[in-house]
Amino acid sequence: MRHAVTLDALRVLEAINAKGSFAAAADALFKVPSALTYTISKLETDLGVALFDRKGQRATLTPAGKLVLAEGVELLQAANSLEERVQQLESGWEAKLIIAKDTVIPDEPLLALIAQFCQLDKHVEITVIEEALGGGWDALQSKRADIALGVTGELPKGQYHVSQLGELEFVFVVSASHPLANFIGLIEGHHIRQFPYVVVADSSRNLPGRSSGLFDNKQLIRVSSMLSKAKAQVAGVGVGFLPLHIAKPYLDNGTLIAKATSLPRPPIPLYFAKEKSKTGKATQWFWQKISQQQWL
Repeated sequence: MRHAVTLDALRVLEAINAKGSFAAAADALFKVPSALTYTISKLETDLGVALFDRKGQRATLTPAGKLVLAEGVELLQAANSLEERVQQLESGWEAKLIIAKDTVIPDEPLLALIAQFCQLDKHVEITVIEEALGGGWDALQSKRADIALGVTGELPKGQYHVSQLGELEFVFVVSASHPLANFIGLIEGHHIRQFPYVVVADSSRNLPGRSSGLFDNKQLIRVSSMLSKAKAQVAGVGVGFLPLHIAKPYLDNGTLIAKATSLPRPPIPLYFAKEKSKTGKATQWFWQKISQQQWL
């Protein structure tokens, strides 16, 4: 289907309106005035309306002309953006980048990196998705993400670049109003099993789900993020281990109490990972900056 309104005609229309005359617009577009006259006349004929009021010395848009220009500017901007993205892609910059962030990772360090990246003025669409436990590896394996931040567990071999991000320390905590808050001595497994236990659900879609620090409690409560787990424990809904950096603000203000247990969780290493085949400039930029950032 042939359209009367073309990008070239819109550029001509925009230039005439901005410059006030066909002659001035022709100079700005490095064309002869007759070429612009032909373009606009053809567009008016095809649309069946007058776009300019030619009675005065200045070329003035008619209501129809104003409508075409107003809507056309958006088309021109979209076309310019598309051209820039194609050129950018050819230069090695991806159009999109997806980062899978585990819920144990705080938002602030990643947002700081994204703010730095925006200063580069590259038209790369950044998407951050949240995953838990094995979800980061699952996001890489299923192509849902380009970089996984805060992955743990057994490291896949061969297809991924993997680097350590830090170490995750855990502390067993209960609400200040919880019955175990006043317990004196070392908390044993049978004490913990008497109360609801809060865990974060694995967000994996394809890989087998993982569990983290589960006890055979009479009541298990699954939440979608580590922050939700912390809030549930602050509310006294249940008990469980929390990463120290997440628990610390609540420990400092007294809403959570750290308790010693006979079943402590040892620290675990945190990693960030990407497929070796991901070599775009945005991916490489974030990969380098992630290694230089303080995360926990």
